[in-house]
Amino acid sequence: MERIKIVNGRVVTPFRIIENGTVLIEDGLIAAVGQGNIDFPGAHLIDAQNNYVSPGFIDMHTHGGGGHDFMDGTVEAFLGAAKMHALHGTTSLVPTTLTTETDELLETFSVYRQAKKENTEGSQFLGLHLEGPYFSINQAGAQDPRYIRLPQKKEYEAILSHSEDIIRWSAAPELAGAGEFGRFIARRNILPSIAHSDATSEEVAEALENGFTHVTHLYSAMSGVMRRNAFRYAGIIESAFLFDQLTVEIIADGIHLPASLLQLIYKQKGPTRIALITDSMRAAGMVPGESILGSLKDGLKVIVEDGVAKLPDRSAFAGSVATTDLLVRNMIQLAGVPLLHAVQMITSTPAQICRISQRKGTLTEGKDADVVIFNDQILIQATIINGRIINSKL
Repeated sequence: MERIKIVNGRVVTPFRIIENGTVLIEDGLIAAVGQGNIDFPGAHLIDAQNNYVSPGFIDMHTHGGGGHDFMDGTVEAFLGAAKMHALHGTTSLVPTTLTTETDELLETFSVYRQAKKENTEGSQFLGLHLEGPYFSINQAGAQDPRYIRLPQKKEYEAILSHSEDIIRWSAAPELAGAGEFGRFIARRNILPSIAHSDATSEEVAEALENGFTHVTHLYSAMSGVMRRNAFRYAGIIESAFLFDQLTVEIIADGIHLPASLLQLIYKQKGPTRIALITDSMRAAGMVPGESILGSLKDGLKVIVEDGVAKLPDRSAFAGSVATTDLLVRNMIQLAGVPLLHAVQMITSTPAQICRISQRKGTLTEGKDADVVIFNDQILIQATIINGRIINSKL
């Protein structure tokens, strides 16, 4: 791997912006970060031209992009989506599945392993996120209700026996058997996440005791304040604000969550407990029109318009078409969040939640050389992954 010297940048750390900063890269790792010129003979020089030099963006929940879905069952789909997202500053991502039959899930595991070996031009794969099938049918959203079911130990044990690549699993914690499920996967260092759920705050408290520490796409497909037998209960949304132990992820496309909710979540949770996610489907990076959520052979037809995917009857959103650069831009321009915090929510915070902060998420000596350079409009000028220049306009 070549030595790279990035100069004349505004280097973004979790605590400050280093003016006239320099970042040195060697053997795929960050060699040094500092101010002014640092001697580094024989390095490939990148003049950042006073643009921001940031840790690479980490998307811990995406279903695809660039016309590809991770449920397509092909290596080409994984590589195509990863390549498109890299152009928008994503240096690492977590491919996410949809609720489906177990056989299709196992095939996805096999394809993922092969794609990971061949992925040299796109966002790095961090591991798999299983979204479902253990959900509340009332909160199915765009998930196929045909495959939604209760957790059965024999089934999830069998699923896990076929893959060591699963790093998070989203489920509804109020379901029968979900407590045992949460404890089981947490013991295997898999992040249990609350999703597509009708849980009350009391059930969320119990979920925390069973290992659920994260909330999938806050506000989407989950309970808010409700009445049961005339009595009022807090739901997952309120619980996310009530329990400091819970981290959350948000689709900051400005559509799933308008500016007011982005501001509320930021005010209540702060940048250390919020991860920005795309939750993008195949239409991300594509022109508006008809598309498919999920696999080409068995997916759901959707309409992409107004910057979002909708169900055919336009009754609900069916997925995001966001990219990570848009998320950062929206948090700054729509929600009024400081740039440092917006970057933190797409770098160091998801790295902490995904338990990879020892090697990713900040521009720190010895960590992976995942770097993105962007301008004041948060338009990507260069993407570097593990010390490889994936794209550059500089």
